[in-house]
Amino acid sequence: MAGGEKNGLTHLRADGRAEMVDVGAKQETERTAIAAGTVVMAPETLQAILSGDARKGDVIAVARLAGIMAAKKTHDLIPLCHPLALTKVAVEIVPDEALPGLRVEALARVTGKTGVEMEALTACSVACLTIYDMAKALDKAMVITDVRLVEKTGGKSGIWRAGDADHGAAAR
Repeated sequence: MAGGEKNGLTHLRADGRAEMVDVGAKQETERTAIAAGTVVMAPETLQAILSGDARKGDVIAVARLAGIMAAKKTHDLIPLCHPLALTKVAVEIVPDEALPGLRVEALARVTGKTGVEMEALTACSVACLTIYDMAKALDKAMVITDVRLVEKTGGKSGIWRAGDADHGAAAR
């Protein structure tokens, strides 16, 4: 047992050294995670994106693809993440004129011994960053906000939903 498990931090040994968690003895289960975030922008920026007037091209299509690619590279980006054979990654991006902006939702799925929360969060984050990058010539004041885990299923802990968390909105 890693020394860090006593204090709940599974990636730290008792002496403070970081280590990758050994998941070898864990059960393989289907695991899914959903992450969400938003990119808030000027109404004119949203309209330019939706009408295809962004100079760099189809913002939504490129951001969706960037998110999918990012999920597949999570272990290269986040120290101590296990490389996973993802069975599904989906990124949905929908306009919300009330923000105004774009809402991003990323789903990652695997049958394996460790969860896919980081893959879903990475997909969502990179999709949001790509939206910013592709539209920054129109609106440098865009704000990426509320990137968070919405739901995870599978593994020993079962189902978790953001609304079930005690600290949810208070932490933001």
